[in-house]
Amino acid sequence: MKKIAVDAMGGDFGPLPIVDGVVHALKKRKEKFNAILVGKESTFAHRIPKRVAKYIDIVECDDLFGMDESATEVLKRKNSTIYKAVDLVRNGEADAVVSAGHSGATMSLATLRIGRVEGVLRPAIATLMPTQTGANSLVLDVGANTDCKPEHLFQFAIMGEAYLKDVLKKENIRVGLLANGEEEGKGNELTKEAFKLLKALPSFVGNVEGSDIFNGSVDVIVCDGFTGNIVLKASEGVASSISKMIKQNIKKSPTALTGALLMRRVFKLLKKQMDYAEYGGAPLIGIDGCAIICHGKSNPKAIKNAIYQAINFVESDINSDITKNIVKYSK
Repeated sequence: MKKIAVDAMGGDFGPLPIVDGVVHALKKRKEKFNAILVGKESTFAHRIPKRVAKYIDIVECDDLFGMDESATEVLKRKNSTIYKAVDLVRNGEADAVVSAGHSGATMSLATLRIGRVEGVLRPAIATLMPTQTGANSLVLDVGANTDCKPEHLFQFAIMGEAYLKDVLKKENIRVGLLANGEEEGKGNELTKEAFKLLKALPSFVGNVEGSDIFNGSVDVIVCDGFTGNIVLKASEGVASSISKMIKQNIKKSPTALTGALLMRRVFKLLKKQMDYAEYGGAPLIGIDGCAIICHGKSNPKAIKNAIYQAINFVESDINSDITKNIVKYSK
Protein backbone atom coordinates (compact mmCIF):
# COMPACT_ATOMS: atom_id res chain seq x y z
CA MET A 1 0.00 0.00 0.00
CA LYS A 2 1.48 3.32 -1.09
CA LYS A 3 2.09 6.01 1.51
CA ILE A 4 1.51 9.65 0.56
CA ALA A 5 2.70 12.45 2.85
CA VAL A 6 0.49 15.53 2.65
CA ASP A 7 1.31 19.00 3.94
CA ALA A 8 -2.08 19.53 5.57
CA MET A 9 -1.53 23.19 6.45
CA GLY A 10 0.10 24.59 3.31
CA GLY A 11 -2.77 25.86 1.16
CA ASP A 12 -4.15 29.39 0.99
CA PHE A 13 -7.42 28.29 2.61
CA GLY A 14 -6.00 26.28 5.51
CA PRO A 15 -6.24 22.54 6.17
CA LEU A 16 -9.92 21.85 5.45
CA PRO A 17 -9.87 21.71 1.61
CA ILE A 18 -6.67 19.66 1.77
CA VAL A 19 -8.01 17.15 4.26
CA ASP A 20 -11.33 16.97 2.39
CA GLY A 21 -9.36 16.16 -0.77
CA VAL A 22 -7.51 13.34 0.99
CA VAL A 23 -10.77 11.93 2.34
CA HIS A 24 -12.38 12.19 -1.10
CA ALA A 25 -9.42 10.37 -2.67
CA LEU A 26 -9.69 7.54 -0.16
CA LYS A 27 -13.45 7.18 -0.66
CA LYS A 28 -13.25 7.11 -4.46
CA ARG A 29 -10.20 4.92 -5.00
CA LYS A 30 -10.81 1.17 -4.83
CA GLU A 31 -7.13 0.38 -4.29
CA LYS A 32 -6.50 2.14 -1.00
CA PHE A 33 -3.40 4.05 0.08
CA ASN A 34 -2.10 5.43 3.34
CA ALA A 35 -2.21 9.21 3.81
CA ILE A 36 0.13 10.83 6.31
CA LEU A 37 -1.23 14.25 7.21
CA VAL A 38 1.35 16.65 8.60
CA GLY A 39 -0.32 19.44 10.56
CA LYS A 40 -2.21 20.49 13.67
CA GLU A 41 -4.65 17.65 14.29
CA SER A 42 -7.15 19.71 16.29
CA THR A 43 -7.86 21.93 13.25
CA PHE A 44 -8.96 19.13 10.91
CA ALA A 45 -9.59 15.89 12.83
CA HIS A 46 -13.35 16.49 12.72
CA ARG A 47 -13.24 16.25 8.88
CA ILE A 48 -12.00 12.67 8.89
CA PRO A 49 -14.88 10.15 8.82
CA LYS A 50 -14.51 6.85 10.63
CA ARG A 51 -14.73 4.81 7.41
CA VAL A 52 -11.37 6.14 6.15
CA ALA A 53 -9.67 6.98 9.47
CA LYS A 54 -7.77 3.67 9.47
CA TYR A 55 -5.95 4.74 6.30
CA ILE A 56 -4.83 8.08 7.76
CA ASP A 57 -1.91 8.78 10.07
CA ILE A 58 -1.21 12.21 11.53
CA VAL A 59 2.15 13.80 12.27
CA GLU A 60 1.46 16.60 14.73
CA CYS A 61 2.95 19.91 13.64
CA ASP A 62 1.70 23.50 13.81
CA ASP A 63 4.62 25.42 12.26
CA LEU A 64 3.42 26.68 8.88
CA PHE A 65 5.96 28.04 6.41
CA GLY A 66 4.25 31.12 5.00
CA MET A 67 3.77 32.01 1.36
CA ASP A 68 5.48 35.37 1.91
CA GLU A 69 8.66 33.86 3.32
CA SER A 70 11.87 33.31 1.35
CA ALA A 71 12.25 29.75 0.09
CA THR A 72 15.85 29.59 1.31
CA GLU A 73 14.70 30.06 4.91
CA VAL A 74 12.80 26.77 4.90
CA LEU A 75 16.02 24.80 5.43
CA LYS A 76 16.21 26.31 8.92
CA ARG A 77 12.58 25.43 9.73
CA LYS A 78 12.98 21.76 10.54
CA ASN A 79 9.73 21.71 12.52
CA SER A 80 7.61 23.18 9.72
CA THR A 81 4.92 21.04 8.10
CA ILE A 82 6.55 21.04 4.66
CA TYR A 83 9.98 20.12 6.06
CA LYS A 84 8.54 17.20 8.01
CA ALA A 85 6.42 16.04 5.06
CA VAL A 86 9.43 16.00 2.71
CA ASP A 87 11.57 14.21 5.29
CA LEU A 88 9.00 11.41 5.48
CA VAL A 89 9.95 10.65 1.87
CA ARG A 90 13.65 11.13 2.55
CA ASN A 91 13.49 8.63 5.43
CA GLY A 92 11.49 6.06 3.49
CA GLU A 93 8.37 6.51 5.62
CA ALA A 94 6.38 7.81 2.62
CA ASP A 95 6.58 7.24 -1.13
CA ALA A 96 5.60 10.75 -2.20
CA VAL A 97 4.82 14.21 -0.87
CA VAL A 98 1.94 16.46 -1.92
CA SER A 99 1.89 20.13 -0.96
CA ALA A 100 -0.20 23.19 -1.80
CA GLY A 101 2.11 25.35 0.27
CA HIS A 102 5.10 27.48 -0.69
CA SER A 103 6.18 26.02 -4.05
CA GLY A 104 9.74 27.32 -3.79
CA ALA A 105 10.14 25.79 -0.34
CA THR A 106 8.74 22.46 -1.51
CA MET A 107 11.05 22.44 -4.51
CA SER A 108 14.14 23.37 -2.48
CA LEU A 109 13.48 20.81 0.22
CA ALA A 110 12.64 18.02 -2.21
CA THR A 111 15.81 18.67 -4.21
CA LEU A 112 18.14 18.98 -1.22
CA ARG A 113 16.58 16.52 1.23
CA ILE A 114 15.37 13.79 -1.12
CA GLY A 115 18.12 14.31 -3.71
CA ARG A 116 18.27 14.02 -7.48
CA VAL A 117 17.85 11.04 -9.76
CA GLU A 118 21.23 9.66 -10.83
CA GLY A 119 22.53 11.69 -13.77
CA VAL A 120 20.07 14.58 -13.40
CA LEU A 121 21.71 18.00 -13.18
CA ARG A 122 18.57 19.93 -12.17
CA PRO A 123 15.01 18.83 -11.42
CA ALA A 124 12.24 20.64 -13.32
CA ILE A 125 8.63 21.54 -12.59
CA ALA A 126 6.31 20.29 -15.33
CA THR A 127 2.73 21.34 -16.00
CA LEU A 128 0.04 20.04 -18.33
CA MET A 129 -1.54 22.51 -20.73
CA PRO A 130 -4.83 21.98 -22.63
CA THR A 131 -4.78 21.76 -26.43
CA GLN A 132 -7.39 22.09 -29.16
CA THR A 133 -7.15 18.34 -29.83
CA GLY A 134 -8.46 17.49 -26.37
CA ALA A 135 -5.13 16.02 -25.29
CA ASN A 136 -2.57 17.84 -23.16
CA SER A 137 0.91 19.12 -23.79
CA LEU A 138 3.59 19.09 -21.08
CA VAL A 139 5.69 22.20 -20.52
CA LEU A 140 8.91 22.14 -18.50
CA ASP A 141 10.55 23.86 -16.78
CA VAL A 142 7.91 26.29 -15.46
CA GLY A 143 9.78 27.78 -12.55
CA ALA A 144 12.41 25.63 -10.87
CA ASN A 145 15.38 26.95 -12.87
CA THR A 146 15.34 30.55 -14.08
CA ASP A 147 18.86 30.33 -15.53
CA CYS A 148 19.67 27.24 -17.57
CA LYS A 149 22.44 25.74 -19.66
CA PRO A 150 21.84 23.78 -22.90
CA GLU A 151 22.44 20.45 -21.15
CA HIS A 152 19.67 21.27 -18.67
CA LEU A 153 17.14 21.74 -21.48
CA PHE A 154 18.36 18.50 -23.05
CA GLN A 155 17.66 16.65 -19.80
CA PHE A 156 14.27 18.38 -19.40
CA ALA A 157 13.28 16.84 -22.73
CA ILE A 158 14.27 13.37 -21.50
CA MET A 159 12.42 13.88 -18.22
CA GLY A 160 9.28 15.21 -19.90
CA GLU A 161 9.15 12.35 -22.37
CA ALA A 162 9.62 9.82 -19.55
CA TYR A 163 6.78 11.41 -17.57
CA LEU A 164 4.32 11.17 -20.45
CA LYS A 165 5.41 7.64 -21.30
CA ASP A 166 5.63 6.11 -17.84
CA VAL A 167 3.14 8.07 -15.75
CA LEU A 168 0.48 9.14 -18.28
CA LYS A 169 0.98 6.08 -20.56
CA LYS A 170 1.27 8.13 -23.75
CA GLU A 171 3.02 6.79 -26.86
CA ASN A 172 4.63 8.34 -29.95
CA ILE A 173 5.76 11.41 -28.03
CA ARG A 174 6.93 14.51 -29.89
CA VAL A 175 9.36 16.88 -28.19
CA GLY A 176 9.77 20.54 -29.18
CA LEU A 177 12.10 23.32 -28.06
CA LEU A 178 10.33 26.62 -27.35
CA ALA A 179 11.81 29.41 -29.49
CA ASN A 180 10.75 32.51 -31.43
CA GLY A 181 10.55 30.62 -34.72
CA GLU A 182 10.47 27.10 -36.13
CA GLU A 183 13.72 27.34 -38.10
CA GLU A 184 16.80 25.73 -36.58
CA GLY A 185 18.71 29.01 -36.44
CA LYS A 186 16.01 30.82 -34.44
CA GLY A 187 16.25 31.62 -30.75
CA ASN A 188 18.91 32.88 -28.37
CA GLU A 189 22.27 31.31 -27.61
CA LEU A 190 20.70 28.96 -25.09
CA THR A 191 18.13 27.50 -27.48
CA LYS A 192 20.59 27.32 -30.39
CA GLU A 193 23.04 25.25 -28.34
CA ALA A 194 20.25 23.16 -26.80
CA PHE A 195 18.94 22.40 -30.29
CA LYS A 196 22.25 20.73 -31.17
CA LEU A 197 21.98 18.43 -28.14
CA LEU A 198 18.30 17.68 -28.64
CA LYS A 199 18.89 16.38 -32.16
CA ALA A 200 20.19 13.20 -30.53
CA LEU A 201 16.65 12.37 -29.35
CA PRO A 202 14.50 10.39 -31.84
CA SER A 203 11.42 12.16 -30.44
CA PHE A 204 12.74 15.69 -31.11
CA VAL A 205 10.79 17.51 -33.85
CA GLY A 206 12.63 20.85 -33.70
CA ASN A 207 11.77 24.34 -32.58
CA VAL A 208 8.19 25.23 -31.72
CA GLU A 209 6.51 28.57 -31.08
CA GLY A 210 4.21 29.62 -28.27
CA SER A 211 1.06 28.81 -30.24
CA ASP A 212 2.20 25.19 -30.62
CA ILE A 213 1.73 24.66 -26.88
CA PHE A 214 -2.03 24.72 -27.42
CA ASN A 215 -2.57 23.31 -30.94
CA GLY A 216 -1.61 19.73 -30.14
CA SER A 217 1.22 19.53 -32.68
CA VAL A 218 3.75 18.60 -29.99
CA ASP A 219 3.57 16.73 -26.68
CA VAL A 220 6.54 18.03 -24.68
CA ILE A 221 7.68 21.67 -24.81
CA VAL A 222 11.09 22.40 -23.32
CA CYS A 223 12.22 25.82 -22.05
CA ASP A 224 14.06 27.46 -19.18
CA GLY A 225 12.13 28.10 -15.98
CA PHE A 226 11.98 31.87 -16.44
CA THR A 227 10.30 31.57 -19.85
CA GLY A 228 8.13 28.66 -18.74
CA ASN A 229 6.79 30.49 -15.71
CA ILE A 230 5.82 33.48 -17.85
CA VAL A 231 4.06 31.12 -20.29
CA LEU A 232 2.19 29.50 -17.40
CA LYS A 233 1.08 32.75 -15.74
CA ALA A 234 0.15 34.36 -19.07
CA SER A 235 -1.93 31.31 -20.02
CA GLU A 236 -3.78 31.39 -16.69
CA GLY A 237 -4.44 35.09 -17.16
CA VAL A 238 -5.73 34.68 -20.71
CA ALA A 239 -8.04 31.83 -19.72
CA SER A 240 -9.46 33.85 -16.82
CA SER A 241 -9.90 36.99 -18.94
CA ILE A 242 -11.63 35.18 -21.80
CA SER A 243 -14.06 33.58 -19.36
CA LYS A 244 -14.91 36.98 -17.86
CA MET A 245 -15.27 38.64 -21.28
CA ILE A 246 -17.63 35.90 -22.46
CA LYS A 247 -19.81 36.36 -19.37
CA GLN A 248 -19.84 40.15 -19.76
CA ASN A 249 -20.86 40.00 -23.43
CA ILE A 250 -23.52 37.37 -22.81
CA LYS A 251 -25.20 39.66 -20.30
CA LYS A 252 -25.31 42.51 -22.83
CA SER A 253 -27.21 40.61 -25.50
CA PRO A 254 -30.45 38.58 -25.25
CA THR A 255 -29.42 36.71 -28.42
CA ALA A 256 -26.02 35.86 -26.92
CA LEU A 257 -27.74 34.70 -23.74
CA THR A 258 -29.94 32.32 -25.74
CA GLY A 259 -26.89 31.01 -27.56
CA ALA A 260 -25.04 30.54 -24.30
CA LEU A 261 -27.90 28.49 -22.89
CA LEU A 262 -27.75 26.25 -25.94
CA MET A 263 -23.97 25.98 -25.60
CA ARG A 264 -23.93 25.21 -21.88
CA ARG A 265 -22.56 21.71 -22.39
CA VAL A 266 -19.74 23.00 -24.59
CA PHE A 267 -18.83 25.69 -22.05
CA LYS A 268 -18.88 23.10 -19.29
CA LEU A 269 -16.50 20.80 -21.18
CA LEU A 270 -14.20 23.71 -22.01
CA LYS A 271 -14.10 24.85 -18.39
CA LYS A 272 -13.24 21.32 -17.28
CA GLN A 273 -10.40 21.06 -19.78
CA MET A 274 -8.87 24.34 -18.58
CA ASP A 275 -9.33 23.65 -14.86
CA TYR A 276 -6.01 23.02 -13.08
CA ALA A 277 -7.91 20.93 -10.52
CA GLU A 278 -8.34 18.25 -13.19
CA TYR A 279 -4.59 17.60 -13.09
CA GLY A 280 -4.05 18.15 -9.37
CA GLY A 281 -0.59 19.62 -9.37
CA ALA A 282 2.78 19.91 -11.07
CA PRO A 283 5.34 17.15 -10.55
CA LEU A 284 8.92 18.05 -9.70
CA ILE A 285 10.63 15.68 -12.12
CA GLY A 286 14.21 14.62 -11.54
CA ILE A 287 14.22 14.08 -7.78
CA ASP A 288 14.89 10.61 -6.39
CA GLY A 289 11.33 10.24 -5.21
CA CYS A 290 8.07 12.05 -5.93
CA ALA A 291 6.89 15.55 -5.07
CA ILE A 292 3.66 17.06 -6.43
CA ILE A 293 3.42 20.84 -6.12
CA CYS A 294 -0.19 22.03 -6.00
CA HIS A 295 -1.70 25.47 -6.56
CA GLY A 296 -2.08 27.45 -3.36
CA LYS A 297 -5.80 27.83 -4.07
CA SER A 298 -6.30 24.09 -4.55
CA ASN A 299 -9.76 22.77 -3.78
CA PRO A 300 -10.49 19.21 -2.60
CA LYS A 301 -10.76 17.99 -6.20
CA ALA A 302 -7.26 19.28 -6.98
CA ILE A 303 -5.79 17.59 -3.89
CA LYS A 304 -7.55 14.33 -4.75
CA ASN A 305 -6.13 14.35 -8.28
CA ALA A 306 -2.67 15.35 -7.01
CA ILE A 307 -2.68 12.28 -4.77
CA TYR A 308 -3.73 10.05 -7.67
CA GLN A 309 -0.97 11.56 -9.78
CA ALA A 310 1.55 10.86 -7.01
CA ILE A 311 0.46 7.23 -6.80
CA ASN A 312 0.77 6.79 -10.56
CA PHE A 313 4.21 8.41 -10.42
CA VAL A 314 5.62 6.12 -7.72
CA GLU A 315 4.16 3.04 -9.39
CA SER A 316 5.95 3.85 -12.66
CA ASP A 317 9.53 3.33 -13.87
CA ILE A 318 10.07 7.01 -14.64
CA ASN A 319 13.18 7.61 -12.54
CA SER A 320 15.06 4.56 -13.81
CA ASP A 321 14.08 5.45 -17.39
CA ILE A 322 15.38 9.00 -16.93
CA THR A 323 18.77 7.73 -15.79
CA LYS A 324 18.93 5.16 -18.59
CA ASN A 325 18.07 7.68 -21.31
CA ILE A 326 20.44 10.36 -20.04
CA VAL A 327 23.26 7.87 -20.41
CA LYS A 328 21.95 6.60 -23.75
CA TYR A 329 21.57 9.95 -25.52
CA SER A 330 24.27 12.07 -23.90
CA LYS A 331 27.33 12.70 -26.03
